[in-house]
Amino acid sequence: MPTAKTDNQWMQLALEQASLGIGFTHPNPRVGAVIVRDDQLLGKGYHHRYGLDHAEVDALKDAKISVEGSTLYVTLEPCAAEGKTPACTSAIIASGITRVVFATSDPNPDMSGGADMLRHAGVAVTAGICKEEAEMLNRPFLHFMRTDMPWVIAKAAISLDGKLATRSHDSQWISGAESRQHAHAVRAECDAIVIGAGTLLHDNPSLTVRDANVLGNHPLRVVMSNQAPQPFAGCKLLSEDAKTRMYVTQTSDVDKMWVELGVELVFCPDLKACFQHLAASGCLQVLLEGGGNLHAACLEQGISNELLLYQAPLLIGGVDAINLWHGLGVESMSDVIRLSHVQRLPIGGDMMIRGDIVYKT
Repeated sequence: MPTAKTDNQWMQLALEQASLGIGFTHPNPRVGAVIVRDDQLLGKGYHHRYGLDHAEVDALKDAKISVEGSTLYVTLEPCAAEGKTPACTSAIIASGITRVVFATSDPNPDMSGGADMLRHAGVAVTAGICKEEAEMLNRPFLHFMRTDMPWVIAKAAISLDGKLATRSHDSQWISGAESRQHAHAVRAECDAIVIGAGTLLHDNPSLTVRDANVLGNHPLRVVMSNQAPQPFAGCKLLSEDAKTRMYVTQTSDVDKMWVELGVELVFCPDLKACFQHLAASGCLQVLLEGGGNLHAACLEQGISNELLLYQAPLLIGGVDAINLWHGLGVESMSDVIRLSHVQRLPIGGDMMIRGDIVYKT
């Protein structure tokens, strides 16, 4: 005789549904839902795309029979207010569902309060089932709602001695072809790719996604600089492969030249404001590709959240070579930045090292 599935098992199915929305729901979170009665699945759904039905309504539409007396499992607290779509709590109450189980609370003050509304209507509510998994799935959205900042992944290819480039700024290629392909898959999961003016001038990157499928829009190409550099012939960021935006903290005479070339130019007073503007425009997960000065500034200002390194088995050397942290660094070991939840994965001849950045508090 098969045993009844637990709340955790049904929520795992809801999480699987939520993952189907990756790349399409920004700036909304990824949410999945399943409807169950007497240990039988009645309907399942997820938030397919921004502006379309939320997961709860999608699951209700998927159910072919009445859901009265059933339990709804959803990865995020049902919304209590109307936005692009009607409030999900109203649809749940009207459906006759008698119990709602959700993984994590909605941090959006404009949409939160669904649990209280459901309880007031006599619906039993259980919260916190598979909370950690649900928050990992929506880490960029939750981080933005709590901080007004995007989730920033600081990515770099480095040598064994921590160099991004030689003293002549030559960096192509430190990592192998397999690592570069893996990095493009990460690019495809991000809303924007950010570099500094130095990387633009020395490397002239295209910042496009190659050898990977882009699920939603192509990532926005972003340059951050104190002043806009002089435009140059053959600049790959002027291609039509993706949109390009340039942030400056000081205006100059060349700003209008970039605008005339089709680049969106945004003035912000400081680096943090640049990232805040980026998040407010819908770019909630950002891949920071440096170079060394921009990586240093983002580390020293606590802007980077995650580190993704492709370490190649080679040495570059030289005091004038470009370091990953091309800044002052810390003064003592008590001030070092550490990584948590570290992953290590051999890719070709390189070693991928990835982890969350933990700043000293």
